[in-house]
This record gives sequence, C-alpha cells and structure tokens, in this order.
Amino acid sequence: MPGMMGNMQLRTPTMAFLVGNALMLTTPLKALAETCEADNSVFNMNMPLLLFVALIGATVGGWVARQRRGELKRLNEQLRQINAALRRQAKIESYAPSLSYAPVGGRISENEVTVDPKKHELISKLKTGKNFLRNQELEKALMEFKTALELAHNLNDPTEEKKAARGLGASLQRQGKYEEAIKYHSTVLAISEREGEDSGNTEAYGAIADCYTELGDLERAAKFYDKYIARLETD
Repeated sequence: MPGMMGNMQLRTPTMAFLVGNALMLTTPLKALAETCEADNSVFNMNMPLLLFVALIGATVGGWVARQRRGELKRLNEQLRQINAALRRQAKIESYAPSLSYAPVGGRISENEVTVDPKKHELISKLKTGKNFLRNQELEKALMEFKTALELAHNLNDPTEEKKAARGLGASLQRQGKYEEAIKYHSTVLAISEREGEDSGNTEAYGAIADCYTELGDLERAAKFYDKYIARLETD
C-alpha cells in the first residue's frame, strides 16, 4: 500500500507536467488558427478596397485643390491686366462708384430737351435712379430703374434700355443679389446683339465677371474677365 501511494504521488507531478506542456503546445496553434480565421474575415477581405477608395479620395481632393489654386492664379493675373488697362484708359464713369466694373457713361445734360413726355419721364427716372444708387438707397434705385427699363422698352429706345438694365444690375449687385444682377447685365449684351452695336458691353463683361467671382464660380468669372480685358485693350 505505501508503495502504491508513493507511485501515485510520483505520477501526479509527471502527469501535470505533461498536461501543461500539451496545453502550451496546443494554445499557439489555436491562436494561430484564430489569427488566420480573422485574416479571412469579411472586414479584412475588404481592407484593400477600402484603402483603394481612400487613395482615390485623397488623389481627387489634391487635384481639386490644385485646380482651385490654378483658377485663383489666373484670376489674379487677369486683375493685374485689368488694372493696367484701366490706368491706361482712366475714363470709366460709374453708376456705383464702389463697384469695380459699373455702368459707364450716359451723362444726361441738364439742358437736354425732350419733346415726348414719356421720353422726358424716362430720362428723369434714369437720373433719379442714378442719384439713389450713389446715395446707397438701393431699393429706391431699383424701382426707378425698373420703371425706366419698361419705358425704354415701350419707346423702343435701346440706348436708354441699356442704361436702365445697367442700373438694375448695379443695384442688385450692390445688394449681393448676384444671380439677378447677372440677368440684367446680360440684358445689356442681348440688346447689343439685337441692335448690332456693342456700347456698354465692356462694363457688362466686367460686372458679370465680378458677380461670378462673388458666387465662387471662378471658371465662368475667368471667361468674362478675358472678354473684359480684350474689350479694354481695343476700346
């Protein structure tokens, strides 16, 4: 009996040692198996695709930023050319002095004689609108120019029609209503095309370019600045 008990006590540590070693050997294998299984999971299978999408996003973002910088550089160069041309010209009169490219000319003589009462009213509306605009009374200016535009259209007077449209465009532009302003500045160009004469087009191109710049559409702004510069160099 004592001998058997001794043998059992001897075997117990030995068995514990063997079992412990077996566990140590099998555990890394299981962990490796679990690691392999994790590598084959749906998430890890999608990792290359996610990385590819991220790389595309970064590439596109960089391209857009470079394009934006290019557009701004081009606009700066255009503005430099415009300033040089304006210094050479030094002849642009504005309905709205603080606008970079405001309507030109059309001074109305105080002694101008008009036979038609409607024509007289038209001239009066243009003068009043111009004064309101200079005094920053933009809503009043807008109403005067709207009436003037309608009168000029009814009288079939394209010259005064352009002046009224320019006044409306300048009034709206000063209020930050750039899309509406573009509409009226473009009306000047449309009248020129219709009548076959281009007075006022230079200022219309500049005003439209300014509006697109304010709207953040630098590509369109650049196109109209190009037209404005070309006109300045030939006027």
